[in-house]
Amino acid sequence: MQSERIERIAVFIDGANLYAASRTLGFDVDYKNLLAHFRQRSYLVRAYYYTALLETEEYSPLRPLVDWLGYNGYSVVTKPAKEFTDATGRRRVKGSVDIEMAVDVLDLTPSLDHVVIFSGDGDLRRLVESVQRRGVRVTVISTIRTQPAMIADDLRRQADAFIDLADLAEHITRRQVEPRSRTPMAPAARTGAPVRATPADPFRETPDLPE
Repeated sequence: MQSERIERIAVFIDGANLYAASRTLGFDVDYKNLLAHFRQRSYLVRAYYYTALLETEEYSPLRPLVDWLGYNGYSVVTKPAKEFTDATGRRRVKGSVDIEMAVDVLDLTPSLDHVVIFSGDGDLRRLVESVQRRGVRVTVISTIRTQPAMIADDLRRQADAFIDLADLAEHITRRQVEPRSRTPMAPAARTGAPVRATPADPFRETPDLPE
């Protein structure tokens, strides 16, 4: 009797997007547990983590996390983040990683049965559609348990499966934290002082929401 074929999958994580969603839900992600969770049920070909880094700072508070991920089973992809001041005078950081993710997903698709994307960005809908045309299933992980939801409706409808991050939390949680407002502002930001992020908090500002 022929044994059941093990599904080949790859995981693609938009770091800032996952961070914002998990903190809004009130938990921190344990990236070691995240890998273990997917390895338990399939053959994990590769796990990618994408993030933007500010090059204007001598030391990036995100660097320790990026380094740890690189030594612990993740393929880390970074790009320069853009820093600007918005119309209200607040410091903003922007760093979309959609293109980098799309290139890697399409390159790896011929070797996969299943693509798992941690993001709610509606711009990824066409990528999902392209992968599906190649005969590969796509699961998108984000959350609709927030107000507003952190996944674009178009992306959720296009995916073969949607998993709410809240339902996955018990498998990938590091520690519980207080649920976070969608529009947080640190005390330093209110006083106009520069705000520095932490290794687990790459961007103090909420990432651009899906449209």
